[in-house]
Amino acid sequence: MDKRLLVILRCPVTHKELSLAKGATLKAVNAAIDAGTLSNRDGRILDAALDEALLTDDGKVLYPIANGIPVLLESESINMEQIG
Repeated sequence: MDKRLLVILRCPVTHKELSLAKGATLKAVNAAIDAGTLSNRDGRILDAALDEALLTDDGKVLYPIANGIPVLLESESINMEQIG
C-alpha cells in the first residue's frame, strides 16, 4: 500500500487515522477466521484469510484490503473486540 495514501485515509465511521495492520494482528485475525469465529459488521462470518488490512489508531476497527484496494465500507469492517 502506498504510504502517501495512508496519510490521507481515515476510518469512514470514526474518522480516526488508519495504519497497516502488523504481523501479530493479522495472525490473530486469520486464526479467528480459520476457527470460523470472526464476522464483519454485517454479521457475515469471514472465510478467507487477510493478506493486508488497515487498523484504526485505537485498535478497535479493522478494514480489509482486497487486491491492494482498501475496503472502507462500514459493513465490511471488523470489530477487533471479537479477537480474544
